Amino acid sequence: MSAGTDPGTTTYAAHLTGPDPLGPAVDLGDAEVLRDALASAASGGKRFRPRLVHSVHDLLGGDAGPAVGQVADAVELLHTAFVVHDDVIDGDDLRRGAPSAPGRFRADALEGGAPPASAHSYATAGAILTGDLALGAALRAVATAPVERDRVHHMLDLFDHALAVSAAGELADVRLSLGAQEPTLQEALTVAEQKTAVYSFSLPMQCGAVLAGASGAVVDGLGRIGRDLGLAFQLLDDLMGVFGAPAQTGKDVVAGDLREGKRTPLVVHARTTSAWPVIERHLGDPELDEQGVEQVRAALTAAGSRSFVSELATQRLRSATGLAADLALPPALVTWVGELSGALEQGAA
Repeated sequence: MSAGTDPGTTTYAAHLTGPDPLGPAVDLGDAEVLRDALASAASGGKRFRPRLVHSVHDLLGGDAGPAVGQVADAVELLHTAFVVHDDVIDGDDLRRGAPSAPGRFRADALEGGAPPASAHSYATAGAILTGDLALGAALRAVATAPVERDRVHHMLDLFDHALAVSAAGELADVRLSLGAQEPTLQEALTVAEQKTAVYSFSLPMQCGAVLAGASGAVVDGLGRIGRDLGLAFQLLDDLMGVFGAPAQTGKDVVAGDLREGKRTPLVVHARTTSAWPVIERHLGDPELDEQGVEQVRAALTAAGSRSFVSELATQRLRSATGLAADLALPPALVTWVGELSGALEQGAA
């Protein structure tokens, strides 16, 4: 994924650290707390979504100038908003090996002497508001991008679509974890595509194409390629969530998806295999210990669920490279899609 300009740290978002970003009517102490929480939430990470914007724009021969960096910032801010809200939904106090937004607010409240229940309320409120600020900044960055209005409107439509699809996917993910009904494999795959693929891959790639003035066919085609890449990414991430260590996942617990009862494609496939009695016994158990996790891992591997999901991811990556070759894209962009597929498969993206 080396093609294109390295976006480095965000530039548009820098205004969030300026004086009185929330307005003079807001208590400065609370404004600073939210500003600092947003700056912390937006720091770190691989920033591969902004790189997708830059790479597609550059490989299509675009010349949108500063607008590229501003839209790339918007994509990263959208990701920040989703991450913060997701940590609230999942109850994660650690992100990328450091306190998440809710974890940060919870720690501050407890340090100030608040009882646990009140600290939880403060953590939830603080994190939701932090995510809201990131979302507002993302949309403003797109709306004020210095390019032709028709391109701005096109990108705003793409952002609207990504927001709606991702929100629906998140709600479906929680609903299917209730255990009231068991999803089909297709339903689980749809959730994975909605939660991750559209906003993490299709959106930045399509925005890069819009900024470069690409045809509608190319923009739509890159959206399909992005969905394939994004689903493969999510499938591989699901595997890492069960078989990886906290140092690799950045989460504060091992196999958090199992504890939360998430019906990922890995779990849904396992329901049709001899592994299911072991999985069912531990799925959704908040007290699941390392010994139980090892039992689940062994069962998933022996029953073939691990290899099944890995192969599904590989198929999607192959589909993405095939679509790129059929879309009459510049050769360098086709090569880049192949390199990106390989990086995702190796966990190096």
